[in-house]
Amino acid sequence: YRMNGVVISVLAFIVAIGVLVAVHEFGHFWVAKRFGIKVLRFSIGFGRPLFSRIGRDGTEFVVAAIPLGGYVKMLDTREGSVPDDQRHLAFDTQPVPTRMAVLIAGPAFNFLFAVFAYWLIFVLGVAVLRPVIGGVTDDSPAAQAGLMPEDEIVAVADRPVASWEAVVLAMLDEVLDDGLIDLRLKGPDGDERSAQVDVRGQEFELTEPGRLLNGIGVSFFSLPPVLGEVLPDSPAAEAGLQDGDLIVAADEQDISSWTELVSYIRARPGQEIVLEYERGGEPARIAVTLDSVEEGGTVYGRIGARVQTPEGLRERLYTEQKYGPIAAIGHAIGKTWDMSALTVRILWNMVSGDVSIRNISGPISIAQFAGDSARTGFTPFLRLLAIISISLGILNLLPIPLLDGGQLLYQTIELVKGSPLSERSQLIGQQIGIGLLIVLMGLAFYYDIARLLN
Repeated sequence: YRMNGVVISVLAFIVAIGVLVAVHEFGHFWVAKRFGIKVLRFSIGFGRPLFSRIGRDGTEFVVAAIPLGGYVKMLDTREGSVPDDQRHLAFDTQPVPTRMAVLIAGPAFNFLFAVFAYWLIFVLGVAVLRPVIGGVTDDSPAAQAGLMPEDEIVAVADRPVASWEAVVLAMLDEVLDDGLIDLRLKGPDGDERSAQVDVRGQEFELTEPGRLLNGIGVSFFSLPPVLGEVLPDSPAAEAGLQDGDLIVAADEQDISSWTELVSYIRARPGQEIVLEYERGGEPARIAVTLDSVEEGGTVYGRIGARVQTPEGLRERLYTEQKYGPIAAIGHAIGKTWDMSALTVRILWNMVSGDVSIRNISGPISIAQFAGDSARTGFTPFLRLLAIISISLGILNLLPIPLLDGGQLLYQTIELVKGSPLSERSQLIGQQIGIGLLIVLMGLAFYYDIARLLN
């Protein structure tokens, strides 16, 4: 079963990278064809071709064995002899603005794909968790700012927020700005108030993956671990558990929320666990042998009970983001812009040393994220594609030789000085670019493996 989960992750990774690389390279291909440039090969992947077909215009379309990128090879007089009657079709004989348009088209199509993905998500509609605070850690920055359980965050720095995802993105922006997070809160009684969370001096650690909310000292709202319905013939029923039982511990580990109980049970398929619970105020203990169930190729533990949900609580905790086809366009563009701006700020602060480089993710992490989101559903997978597409677009715009951004830099220099850089300068630039990419990939793999081991 674990192997099935790995297979799903690998397949989801291949699909994700394949789609996004195809989008990126199609941008180069489409614009090059619009300017009359001859395209020799359109390849998804590197290495030995697995599939090859010659198009009507002579372009070879290839799917190759190594799914970690792709390329569009255009006719170029610098890479071999070109007949005089085809020189006008070569990439390097085009005016500099034309070459720049072809180069920038790849990243541009990645951003357009992200807009389309978010547009589709908003049109289909997605249920999001409202930013209702479940717990506040004692002596944390959140506690010192006066945040309390059941407060709902309605705005961050005057930016309205309707989900925890929006809260985290806005908070990261504030942390990167000055370390002061201005919040607008609404209490359970409906009264609103302002608060400021001071995390100055903690910017580096709070920008590490998954550390922001814990570092500030807040957690999601979660239902108490009270059984609302014990299913017939389930492990819970066979052990004697009843509706209304409050679970307080599992194997002597304190349980304070339904989320904690579910996580503990799902991680132990087929195992026997000892639950401590309260019934009518009286404590008791009982042993339960969990079922094993398969979901998306992975086996989880199951006890066979549902949570007790107070009336109206689900409406308070969840909201649906859904818009008409026209209104969704603006929201999709805004979402893509916000994600792009935040990514650029994080990259810049990583270079300056103000943000942890542990934010770098490589193929292993992307495969895990892709597998998890694919098992969850179409919308989460589409959201991941949008995020990766934005990252791919920004990465390719970095002024590193071998990337689109480095080639754009060469074209800009040629436009200013009136002649191309010397071959020696371009060779040195390529060597520097290769070195930088090796270092970047090395760090990505290192932190991927470190996350895996942890």
